[in-house]
Amino acid sequence: MSEVLEKAHAFAAAHVAPNAARWARDGVMAVDALKAAAKVGLLSFQTSKDWGGSAIGFHEKLRLLELLSRHSYDFAFSLTNTAGCAARIASEMPRSVAERYVPAMLAGERFGGSALSEPNAGSDFGGIKTRAVKDGDGWVLNGEKGWITNAAFGDVFIAYAQTDPGAGARGIGSFLVDGRREGFERTPCERLAGGGVVGAGGFKLANYRVRADEVVSLPGPAFKKAMSGVNQARTYVAAMCCAMVDACLETAIAYGKSRQAFGSALSAKQGWRWMAADIATDVEAGRLLVAKAADLIVHNEDAALTSAHAKKFATRMAVGRISDACQLMGAAGLREEHPFLRHLASARVASYTDGSTEMQNERIAAILLK
Repeated sequence: MSEVLEKAHAFAAAHVAPNAARWARDGVMAVDALKAAAKVGLLSFQTSKDWGGSAIGFHEKLRLLELLSRHSYDFAFSLTNTAGCAARIASEMPRSVAERYVPAMLAGERFGGSALSEPNAGSDFGGIKTRAVKDGDGWVLNGEKGWITNAAFGDVFIAYAQTDPGAGARGIGSFLVDGRREGFERTPCERLAGGGVVGAGGFKLANYRVRADEVVSLPGPAFKKAMSGVNQARTYVAAMCCAMVDACLETAIAYGKSRQAFGSALSAKQGWRWMAADIATDVEAGRLLVAKAADLIVHNEDAALTSAHAKKFATRMAVGRISDACQLMGAAGLREEHPFLRHLASARVASYTDGSTEMQNERIAAILLK
């Protein structure tokens, strides 16, 4: 295990596992946990070494997120959004701009992520209404973003806006948005029945001015980069779902071996054993889809189809199989000390993240019929 993964493993045991149930119960992220993660370098795992980061590969990133997701998918998703945003600013923005944000983000002093979705435009990326209008050397942004991870407490975002309403997705550009500047107004966070730990919320932009050196990607390249990022996100969301199911199955197996019923251990009952085996088979199938998508991504090949397959299967599988693993525990599975119900809520959140299951079907069908 690499040094970064060893840190993630230790951090998960010391900080995430003991607090995950409370975070889920309260429905809010303990930002102190993100700050603690920064202290051991877990917010810099995607950033290059010249920024003091680890710059780990995509396969290793999947493993890191799996280690954290076994205890809290929501924490892992929140962390990777800030880490990914910092890495993009470091690699894609002028050094003079990046120095204003990257050190603070890696230190856990500022948080953020990507801002694509809007209150009325989620999976329909091309339908966003936030406008960017050229103004001298810069741009002026107006609109509203919603369902944005970390928006409840973050203030550094790569926001996507339409520069030419008639051009559809081709007219979309991406811009660096600083929540501490004039024209940014945070909106109330989403009070979710599950998954509130991701800090989902939104913000309004009212004549928010983007300087010339704060344009991340101009129209055209922005959409292509966004889709590449979405394929990666779909793959790691699928991996995180597999990790949640795996953790639930391990919990159920340990219980089944120790719990006696009708003269023998639960794990000796054929019905119990077969359900456990079915869960294990589905997790393995999900992992194989993830591995295939990850290999394509690492080799810079088209992962659109395989990442859609992976996310569709893994999120759908997680919702059903986490419930089955809970059933293996009987009523004991409802106890807060066990991960079943919070993982089930997170699996439902994952079903909508980076494109709903229906959108994955549309993507798959479009490629098949091309």
